[in-house]
Amino acid sequence: MPKIELGKYKILSFYNDLEVVPPGVDLIKAREVWTEASEGSGVVVAILDTGIATHHPDLTDAIIGGYNFTDDDNGEPSIFEDHNGHGTHVAGIIGARNNGVGVIGVAPKCNLLILKVLDKRGAGSYDQLIEALDYAMKWTGPNGEKVSVINMSLGGPTHTNELYKTIKNVYDAGIIIVAAAGNGGDGDSETYEISYPAFYEETLSIGSVNNDLVPSVFSHTNLNLKFMAPGEDVLSTHLNGQYVKLTGTSMAAPHASGAVALVLNLIQKYDQMLLPSQIERYFSSHSRKMDFPISQVGNGFIQLN
Repeated sequence: MPKIELGKYKILSFYNDLEVVPPGVDLIKAREVWTEASEGSGVVVAILDTGIATHHPDLTDAIIGGYNFTDDDNGEPSIFEDHNGHGTHVAGIIGARNNGVGVIGVAPKCNLLILKVLDKRGAGSYDQLIEALDYAMKWTGPNGEKVSVINMSLGGPTHTNELYKTIKNVYDAGIIIVAAAGNGGDGDSETYEISYPAFYEETLSIGSVNNDLVPSVFSHTNLNLKFMAPGEDVLSTHLNGQYVKLTGTSMAAPHASGAVALVLNLIQKYDQMLLPSQIERYFSSHSRKMDFPISQVGNGFIQLN
């Protein structure tokens, strides 16, 4: 089976002793709907990544469960600790707690289900990804909770029928699938780059812009790109209780996943089976249109208000 892996990303700087709302949260207007959306309370977001720093002060209270699908920690399923940092950064963008220290996520009261599919090197297999997707679809929490959103800040170059079938099953179950578009772009809207599972129509494929809302040069362009979100110099949680700025579509996708958690509480009454299409319509109707080709920015920049 093909391999999946993280896209290229770069650690820009380390921070400590912060108490800030990162710019991306306000760029997508998350704070404007926090009260009405109960900050994402009650929504479970499954993060398929390198695990999480379970003792990070901004994340400990967000974790509702987890499972390790990798060989890290001798393959022990109950140990989903992050030895890379990528998954912890993604988790913080989505759900870092508003607790007076560190950073605040897009949906600071949502719950995180941590499914570790990438090892300490940031590598994994399609088999592990498929297992984790199936696990997320069938998972039930301690109080009957179910997964509503899946974030995948990862990708591989190859389509397989097995992966696509699983993605379609998850979609048909009414779970919103968010995937990073990929970091192999060249800045040319007429040359297409493809990464799976983001290229599947059933996913919300998220590209990256900088804080001036200019598409990132590295962000993949293709006709299945759905929306854009902040992906450059994004400040979030990291290993050893630290805070780091990273860049990549891996950072853009969790902004979208956090936004989905908020929208689920905004729309409240919905048909579970139609949920993915309802979320896409909400984003399409609220998004900020961008003066770039659709292959480069999809349906525009995500806005919550």
